Amino acid sequence: MTLVAAVFFGLLIAGMPIGYVLGIAGLVGMLSIDPGGRFLQMAPERFFAGLDLFTFLAMPFFILAGEIMNRSGITDRLIGLADALVGYLRGGMAHSNMVASVLFAGLTGAATADAAAFGTTLVPAMQKKGYTRPFACAVTAAGSIIGPTIPPSNLMVIYGSLMGVSIAGLFAAGVLPGMLICLICMAVIAALGRRLNLPRGSERPSLRRILVAFKDGIAALVMPVIILGGILGGIATPTEAASIAVLYALVVGGLIYRRLSWSELVDILIRTSRITGMVFLIIASASILGWWMTFNQIPQAIASAFLAISEDPRVIIGLILMLLLGIGMFMDINAMLVILAPVLAPLTVAIGMDPVHAGIMIILALNISLMTPPVGACLFVLASVTGERIERIAHSLWPFLIAEMLILILIAYWSDLTLFVPRLMGLVD
Repeated sequence: MTLVAAVFFGLLIAGMPIGYVLGIAGLVGMLSIDPGGRFLQMAPERFFAGLDLFTFLAMPFFILAGEIMNRSGITDRLIGLADALVGYLRGGMAHSNMVASVLFAGLTGAATADAAAFGTTLVPAMQKKGYTRPFACAVTAAGSIIGPTIPPSNLMVIYGSLMGVSIAGLFAAGVLPGMLICLICMAVIAALGRRLNLPRGSERPSLRRILVAFKDGIAALVMPVIILGGILGGIATPTEAASIAVLYALVVGGLIYRRLSWSELVDILIRTSRITGMVFLIIASASILGWWMTFNQIPQAIASAFLAISEDPRVIIGLILMLLLGIGMFMDINAMLVILAPVLAPLTVAIGMDPVHAGIMIILALNISLMTPPVGACLFVLASVTGERIERIAHSLWPFLIAEMLILILIAYWSDLTLFVPRLMGLVD
């Protein structure tokens, strides 16, 4: 066990991609069980079994649909709608950034995609209006995690597929937490407005301007309705809804907005393949390491250690959150989800948590780790597309980070809030 841990962290510190780190550590674990190498024959089978879930097909379709809509000028149209709604407030463009994150969340389901899109559009626009670049990046980072919290969410697809939890239930349960993140971040912006002397927006928009902005963005706003309506209404599976979303994105981008060329479609397919391949490599490699952990009963040992500290569900939930946020500062969230979900999910069941509630708590904690240094993926994306230093972004980010952690605590300890929408729709008891 010590050898596997040394190999894992040694390769991680050396900078090797996490997918290879997981696979090599898993192979070392198999060899540690049987130096003769007989268990190595299971590695290809485990590698394939880690991906042999039909619902995983939804992930590349969601990624592809988001890429198509992003290349179709959707970002600018959604920003225009958000600006028409809240742009007149003090710190108007920061508020618009948050509202646009909610609108954009129904298209991509990935925080890094949102960070990249707004980092190249809204951050420069905010700078021109008088915002500092670190603050503009911090607002964008804080809003980016709304994407994988409000459905569709790739993390929810992975968690639901691995743990046998209703993906429709997870999608429904993510709506309120995502909206709460937006509202509390807007409250932080309002509180900072006078202290930082944030620029005021233009005068209150007319009804005509709002209607025009809504008309320009209506085609984009229909996509989340198609995805969620199909899944939550029981009309389509997540995979079927995702494939329909791709078709709709092609129609909107190619025929309505006329912003897609054949060369752009090739680039979109290549980018989708790269993102999907990276995520699937992590999942497949993690299944090998996960088998080794199960063989050595490590999940049971961790659960026993937690319960030895306390059997109070409130304490256990606090320990789980600290574990996720702590490891999330140094590790890729997809790898964390695949490795830790089989460990933590049975523990949440043991303390009486609803599986959907536990899933949302785990996913939200992982989303927050996307914006925590030193390995927060959204910070790296924003630093690369804006040229700002990570430490300067992190310094401006802390009020938003504290606010979102408070939301996480609220979600973790108040199950009725998380399960309100799924219960309303009859998806959970």
